[in-house]
Amino acid sequence: MCTAVRFTDAQGNMYLGRNLDWAFGYGERPRVWSKGSSVPYTFLDDAPADHAVIGMCIDYQGYPMFFDCGNDAGLAVAGLNFPGYAKFPSAPKNGATNVCAYEFPFWVTANFSTVDEVEAALANTVIVGKPAGEGLGVSYLHWIIGDANRSIVVEQMTDGLHVHNDPVDVLANQPAFDWHMENLRTYITANNGFPQAAVWGKAELKPFGAGAGMRGIPGDCYSPSRFVKTAFLNANYPTKDGSVGNIARMFHTLGNVSMVEGAAAMADGQFEKTIYTACFEASTGMYYYNTYDDPTIYCVSLADADGAIGLVTPKPARFDPSSC
Repeated sequence: MCTAVRFTDAQGNMYLGRNLDWAFGYGERPRVWSKGSSVPYTFLDDAPADHAVIGMCIDYQGYPMFFDCGNDAGLAVAGLNFPGYAKFPSAPKNGATNVCAYEFPFWVTANFSTVDEVEAALANTVIVGKPAGEGLGVSYLHWIIGDANRSIVVEQMTDGLHVHNDPVDVLANQPAFDWHMENLRTYITANNGFPQAAVWGKAELKPFGAGAGMRGIPGDCYSPSRFVKTAFLNANYPTKDGSVGNIARMFHTLGNVSMVEGAAAMADGQFEKTIYTACFEASTGMYYYNTYDDPTIYCVSLADADGAIGLVTPKPARFDPSSC
C-alpha cells in the first residue's frame, strides 16, 4: 500500500512526498521529462509538455509511467493503490477529456500549473482503464494533487469521478477519502500536549513522560491507521524554514508509517515493505528519495533536463544538508 503527505514551509513553499509500499519494485527510477517535448497520449492529441516534470517512474518504451511527480510550476501528484474502490471505464467517453489511468500523473504535471487549474479541467475528464501495452494490467489508483495553496484527492469510482478538497493534506489507500475523513472524528481527543496529573480518589497519577496525549493514535500498518497517524503528525509538526528542516520533516513523517518487511503479509503471502520514500521540493525542483535497502537520501533536479529532449535519466547525488 502507500501513504502520501503535503505541507508548506515558513515561506509557503510546498513539499509533497510519499511512501510506495509493495512486496517488490518494478525497476522504477527517478526521471525527468523536458519542457516542450511532445507527450504521446492514447485518446488525446500528442502535445508538447508545458512544464518540465520530475519523479519516480517506469520507462515503458520511452514513456514515463510516473508513480509520483512534480513540475517546474510547483504542482505535484502521487498515485496510491485503491483496489476494490477504483472503477475505470474501459472505453473513452464522447465529448470528454479522456486520460488513461497510467497517463494521469504525467498529464496533470505536463499541462497544469495549479490545483485550481487541474480541478477545473477535471470537470470534464474521464480516467480510462486502458493498459499501457499488451500483457500489462491496469493499476487501480487514486491520487493526491498539491501545490503551494492546497491539495485535492481524485477518485474514479463506479458512480463517476470524485474530486475532494483535502484539508489534512494526506492520502492512504482504501476505503474512499470521505470515509477516512469521517474516521478522523474518532480521534478528536488526541493531542500533542504534556498531560497534567490526574487525581483518582486519594491517588495522584502523574504521567510517565511526554506522549500521553497521543495515546489512541494507531501505529499499525493498516490503511486507516496510516491515514490517521500521518494526519496527526502533519497537523502537529512545527513549521520549518529551509530545505534541510523540511526534507527531514518529510522523511521522519513518512518513516513513522513505513512498512517493515515481515510485519504485513499480502493475500499471496508476500510481505509488503516501503520500496521507496520520496519528496518533491517545489521551490527548487529537487526530488529526494531513498529505498528500503539504502536509507541514504539521494536527489535529482529538474535542471537535469535543461537542453534535453524527451525523457532523461539523471545521475543521482547524495543529499548533502551542508550545501543547502
